[in-house]
Amino acid sequence: MSAHHPPGAPAYDDALAAKLAAALAAKGSGYVPRTHHLEGKAPIYTNRLILETSPYLLQHAHNPVDWRPWGDEAFAEAKRLHRPVFLSVGYSTCHWCHVMEGESFEDVEIARFMNEHYVCIKVDREERPDVDAIYMSAVQALTQSGGWPMSVWLTPAREPFFGGTYFPPRDGARGANHGFLTILRELAETYAKDGERVTRAAKSLVEAVRKDMAPDHSGAAQPNAGVIAATVDYFKRSFDAVDGGVRRSPKFPSNVPVRLLLRAHRRTGDAETLHMATLTLAKMAGGGMYDQLGGGFHRYSTDARWLVPHFEKMLYDNALLAVAYAEAAQVTGRADFARVARETLDYVLREMTAPDGAFFSATDADSEGEEGKFFVWSQKEIEAVLGPGPGTARFLRYYGVTAAGNFEGANILNVAQPDEAEHAALAPARAKLYEVRARRVPPLRDDKILAAWNGLMISGFAVAGRLLDEPRYVAAASRAATFVLERMRTSTPSTSAAGAARLARSFKDGRPGPAGFLDDYAFVVAGLLDLYEAGFERRFLEAALALADETERLFADAERGGWFMTSGDHEALLAREKPAYDGAEPSGTSVALSNVLRLAAFTTDDRWRQLAERAFGSVGVVLTSRPMAMTEALLALDWATDRPREVAIVLPRGGGPDGAAPLLAVLRGRFLPNVVRAVVGEDDVGALAKVAPFVEGKAATEGKATAYVCEHGACRLPTHDPAALAAELADVEPY
Repeated sequence: MSAHHPPGAPAYDDALAAKLAAALAAKGSGYVPRTHHLEGKAPIYTNRLILETSPYLLQHAHNPVDWRPWGDEAFAEAKRLHRPVFLSVGYSTCHWCHVMEGESFEDVEIARFMNEHYVCIKVDREERPDVDAIYMSAVQALTQSGGWPMSVWLTPAREPFFGGTYFPPRDGARGANHGFLTILRELAETYAKDGERVTRAAKSLVEAVRKDMAPDHSGAAQPNAGVIAATVDYFKRSFDAVDGGVRRSPKFPSNVPVRLLLRAHRRTGDAETLHMATLTLAKMAGGGMYDQLGGGFHRYSTDARWLVPHFEKMLYDNALLAVAYAEAAQVTGRADFARVARETLDYVLREMTAPDGAFFSATDADSEGEEGKFFVWSQKEIEAVLGPGPGTARFLRYYGVTAAGNFEGANILNVAQPDEAEHAALAPARAKLYEVRARRVPPLRDDKILAAWNGLMISGFAVAGRLLDEPRYVAAASRAATFVLERMRTSTPSTSAAGAARLARSFKDGRPGPAGFLDDYAFVVAGLLDLYEAGFERRFLEAALALADETERLFADAERGGWFMTSGDHEALLAREKPAYDGAEPSGTSVALSNVLRLAAFTTDDRWRQLAERAFGSVGVVLTSRPMAMTEALLALDWATDRPREVAIVLPRGGGPDGAAPLLAVLRGRFLPNVVRAVVGEDDVGALAKVAPFVEGKAATEGKATAYVCEHGACRLPTHDPAALAAELADVEPY
């Protein structure tokens, strides 16, 4: 196979042309290029993105745009040609990214103008969250909003001077006064004729970005539990009492911090706080945002009722929600919450797990060019699959299916009045429909493996496995953790000489990607801690401690406390961000805060507590002035303002873990978010004590599994009695 270089672009030299042709040929005869510019089945155009592994970048490898990956070579070319850079940032399952691709980047006239007047760069935000964060800050400073696709115009010095998100292709399209082509022309002319104006705009944006990315909050007062109470009060005022979540649309799962509400209820006993959490979870699980046939959650709801989603499924959403539903099941005893957690994790095992145990990133919203086509049904389709009879009518009623439909003439399955008995009775019907759906053309799956998102999902499987007593989930978490620890390693200039390999950000096509960022390290450490507490394999606690030490060495702000997103040997961008915002994903800062507090309890090393104290100081202004921006950090604050305890269960020599089952059932039956747990055989106490000193000297008395409840290393009398253990854990520290 061969292909032409993009129109209006400088001719590729022979070496590059051969390299691109070889990469295209390596795709094989079954390769289906993602473009409508074809000669037969072969692509007319191929650009440098064919050499990348990112599924998102590969989607654009046959656009007529002369795309380049982010890197020095692209900016050097812009400087040589005296051209501005057009930067487009998105991700593989982004619906509006696909729209802009089809409307503009596949348009030969628009592509030709881009190639003749710009150097064009594509970035996968999931592989380069540092680049995404920097230029998203610039776009938000310009427009007071953000999103993807993100479109930014830069100087060859990488300084932004204009930006936005999605732009319609031409004037008048989608009601736009100025379409993308007009904007491209105007900015190219401004860059060529009014350099002073561009310089002023760039200077102003760079200053805004630097102020936003790393504000100096050193010396701020330590936040206290009143911050949590104020945050809960805010959500009470904005709560949607009918449909859960906040009173607005669209609705994201992260709009209401369910896990924080569960913790606040535990500390205060406030029934309204618990109701907000449970109503939100119930409404999400009953809506179309939840995949009623296959399990798992779509990204967000476009309406206020959780009915019509954007249909992409993200690994991180499902990881975070699995933990939320498992914790809510523990707090309330509700079977529906436990079921949703199981169905979500079973979906991940079935559809989002690689053969070696790691987890894929996402699936697209679109299939066959239509958003949601894979997931929706007509009434006639369902009747044809299930056949005539009262069972079919029962299914249609329960899942809100009508001839008119609720989404562009089709039906998104949803449950207005959930009933667990009815759900169980309809299982055979769901299985038949799922089997038929599986034969449809599926949405694209982004099969790159991200360390951060795998860390979140390791936590999802580990926490649910522990709380729901599902050993297979703990085993899944263990397989994924082993993959991340053993295969997601990469060398950097600073590590290669020492021989130590760093945690990689991503893994694709059999090889690790670039060095990981703060969220990769923080989320994996959290996953390893959760996994240790679920299966009690010492190697995972040791690995968590080693990675946490590495996190401090690479990312810590030694002067002001807290952590940077990038390490010192990452590419130097316009600013070095200190993450201070929890969005759809928690920030690396928030999770790292929880990690150091947990490690302080496990290790009894006061260094970790001091790191937490300094980190709280670094985000204290944010937490006290706008705590809704960092609700995940408030989970750490809940820990810090509680009386965290250490629970050790020691097994007698020669006795198996089954002897601890009654004591573990006590831990499983009580919501204990601010406790660290260890289960260890008497023969292994010494080895574990090197990592978790609170187990040192503990023994299984009278030849029975024995529980110790400790606080800051001071332990109460040991017990074999589950009731006595429950009583020792019953007291709660109020706010």
